[in-house]
Amino acid sequence: MKAFVRAALEAVRPSEVVPSPNIWHWPEIYDVENRAQDADGAIWAALRDEADWTGRDVVDVGCGDGFHLVVFARDARTVVGVEPYTPLVGRARQRTRRLDGVRVLEGPAQRLPLPDASADLVHARTAYFFGPGCEPGMREADRVLRPGGVLAIVDLDGAAPPYGPWLCADEPGYDPAKVQDFFSGNGFSTRRVRTTWRFRTRADLEAVLRIEFSAEVAARATAEVTGTEFEVAYRVHTRSKPTSLILPRPAS
Repeated sequence: MKAFVRAALEAVRPSEVVPSPNIWHWPEIYDVENRAQDADGAIWAALRDEADWTGRDVVDVGCGDGFHLVVFARDARTVVGVEPYTPLVGRARQRTRRLDGVRVLEGPAQRLPLPDASADLVHARTAYFFGPGCEPGMREADRVLRPGGVLAIVDLDGAAPPYGPWLCADEPGYDPAKVQDFFSGNGFSTRRVRTTWRFRTRADLEAVLRIEFSAEVAARATAEVTGTEFEVAYRVHTRSKPTSLILPRPAS
C-alpha cells in the first residue's frame, strides 16, 4: 500500500497519476491478493448496507484490472470502471468482455470521463482516497453522482493490527487518526470492518506481502503470520449527495 498512502500525502501531481508499485509491476500477484482479500465478504456486506447497488448505476474509481467490476455487475444496472493506467485498462476490459452493461474507461479520478449526475454509487477502494489530497477526486465523484447517490471510499485501518502497524512502519508520515478526522470533517460516516485475507498457499501469502511492503517490513510481517491467513481491518467511509440545494436552517 506504499504508493497509495503517498498519493494522499502529496498534492495531485501534474500528471494526475501516482504510480503504484504493486499492481502496475506485478498484476498477476495482485490478482492473487484480490482473491485472498475479504475472503468472507465483510466489506461487500457493509457496502450493501450503506448503499445497495441493485438495479443502479455504479462507478468504480481506480478499478485496476477490473476485479471488483465483476462483483458489482451481478446486481447493478450498469457498471463503469475508471482506471488511469493503460495496461490495466486493457486487463479490465478483457476480464469484463462478456459482461453486459459493463464499460471500462481510461482516466484519472480528478477528471472522470463521465457526464454529470450519471451514477448512483461511486466506489473507490484503496485506490486514490487516503485523506488530504483527494479533494479533487471527491469533487468529481460528487459531480457524477445523482442527488441521493453515495460516495463510498474504502481504505485500510492503519490503527488496527496486524496490517496497520506494518503499513505505518513503511509510511511513518501516515497518521490514521488524521485521515479519519479528514473524512469525518468532510461529512462521511465510517464503519470499521474486520476482514480475513485467506490464501491458497503460504507461497502466495509471502509473495503478496513482498509486493505490498519494503523488504524489511515484509520479512517482519511474514514472521508474524503463521499459516495462510490473517486479519486486515478496513474503514468504509460513505457520504450521500444532498437531494436538495436548500440547506437546513441552523438551530436557534
